[in-house]
Amino acid sequence: MKHDVLVTGGAGFIGSHLACQLLHEGHSVTVLDNLDPFYDVRLKERNLKVIGEHGDFRLIRGDILNRKLLEGVIRDNNIDIIYHNAAQAGVMFSVADPCKPNRTNVEGTLNILVTAKDNEVKKIINASSSSVYGKVEYLPFDEEHPRCPLSPYGVSKMAAEDYCRVFHNIFEVELVSLRYFTVYGPRMRPDLAISIFTHRALRNEKIEIFGTGENSRDFTYIDDIVKANTMFMDRGRSGIYNIGFGSGTSINELSEKIIGLANSTSTTYHSSSQLGDVEHTLASADLLKKELGWHPTTSIDEGLGKYVDYVRSNPDY
Repeated sequence: MKHDVLVTGGAGFIGSHLACQLLHEGHSVTVLDNLDPFYDVRLKERNLKVIGEHGDFRLIRGDILNRKLLEGVIRDNNIDIIYHNAAQAGVMFSVADPCKPNRTNVEGTLNILVTAKDNEVKKIINASSSSVYGKVEYLPFDEEHPRCPLSPYGVSKMAAEDYCRVFHNIFEVELVSLRYFTVYGPRMRPDLAISIFTHRALRNEKIEIFGTGENSRDFTYIDDIVKANTMFMDRGRSGIYNIGFGSGTSINELSEKIIGLANSTSTTYHSSSQLGDVEHTLASADLLKKELGWHPTTSIDEGLGKYVDYVRSNPDY
């Protein structure tokens, strides 16, 4: 079934990949993005050009905090599915400025929910984060693990999830929140470790690791994230689902892998830990596998190889 889809934050990393896939599948796609200069806007503009290579789409430059704009976008484009990816990202950014993540991630999500309800949107797929878990009580994280976020960013994503749950319960809007575990791949944000490490390794520069480097992440390749999102379009029950590969890699191991793949002479050095940074993440995606038969297919070694090759060919990304 073909849909009229709105992708908020569609000029960003995950949103642009998702928009490309939706166009490939024949859906009508509208991208809403304010092109916030959180990182180089030229990268977002390039993402939009890539989307255009996959088909015709409507670009609306605007903010999810503008409810009047949202109402017009949803009504005028007959939107029946919303992929809500617009957010103020960045754990460290949220420590420095807790207010902006709250405005964008909480108030912005609430605007999306109210406007979607009023215009009878069929389903909303909300991008959440493993940052809602925070303090580790056991691993891997399943969806029942207590939420104790360690950063304002994690708190904002937790609040957005709760609004989604409440709107589903009260207004019977179909709502899915997908908890992403450290997504990486071509066109990823330049402030993330894999991007930083890869660019420095290809230039044979020293690589900074915060803390001991024994903290670990469940790195999930972008193609696996996009696949799960599109599977939810016409299937799946409302609720919260983890999306992660299910394998942990320490930051020390990550740097070694990237240096090897880049054939680099880079060395690493350690600096102080960052505030709000979680010690470990590791996903149990059993619920998603049971509900939709989703399985990740790109291992960390394969995904890093693809990404290093991509940066070699696209050094400005």
